[in-house]
Amino acid sequence: MSRFIPHFNYIKAYILQLKLLRKAMSKIIHIKNDPIAAVALAAEHLKNGKVIAVPTDTIYGIAAMVQSFEAVQDLYTIKSRNPHKPIAICVSRIEDIQKWAKVTVPNTLLNDLLPGPVTVVFHRTAALNPDFNSTTSLIGLRIPNHQFICQLADRVGSPLALTSANISSEQSSLSVNEFEVLWPKLDLVFDGGVIGETKASRLGSTVVNLSNQGYYKIIRNGSAYEDTVNTLQKYGLKEEGR
Repeated sequence: MSRFIPHFNYIKAYILQLKLLRKAMSKIIHIKNDPIAAVALAAEHLKNGKVIAVPTDTIYGIAAMVQSFEAVQDLYTIKSRNPHKPIAICVSRIEDIQKWAKVTVPNTLLNDLLPGPVTVVFHRTAALNPDFNSTTSLIGLRIPNHQFICQLADRVGSPLALTSANISSEQSSLSVNEFEVLWPKLDLVFDGGVIGETKASRLGSTVVNLSNQGYYKIIRNGSAYEDTVNTLQKYGLKEEGR
């Protein structure tokens, strides 16, 4: 009889794996099925302090409410991210940037860069959660060129902590299947399809520090480096250190 025990244990393990997979799959929300309902559902879960996965204009990200200390801590834990490494925030419109950051450039420049694959960095204002990125006076802000994430940020009425959907330092994700390992740790996963299919697609946003008025400093080249530099120079900004 004992010879059947290993086989029986294998079946039990297989059934358990199927149950876990089924549970994980139940978290997947296909945005195209009902975009309006998807935004409403995502907003509800964010307001309840949950961490979710979302598509952007560059790569998939995971998001939480910036003003919720617990949600942001969960986000760091899910990614296995260094707690001292800052995270950018996502807003829905240019006017929102003024509330959370001390802007040093004209709105016309911001309108030329955003919405788009660019993260602009300024000194933060006192309105931002003091526990968020508490080790720096700077804050990176994004307005992705993606209808779902912008509508979501607008609906919750508060900035979203937004970072790539992957274990820290691992490859970024262009589809939800590429970060399947994170599904069990996330509240919901919003599937917007495959975002891009090239190596350049994985570079994420171009990150530029604009906190020093009249100057710019590229922190990460990202996927929009040339367009970003051309736009900054068009407005007379000089590269810091040159």
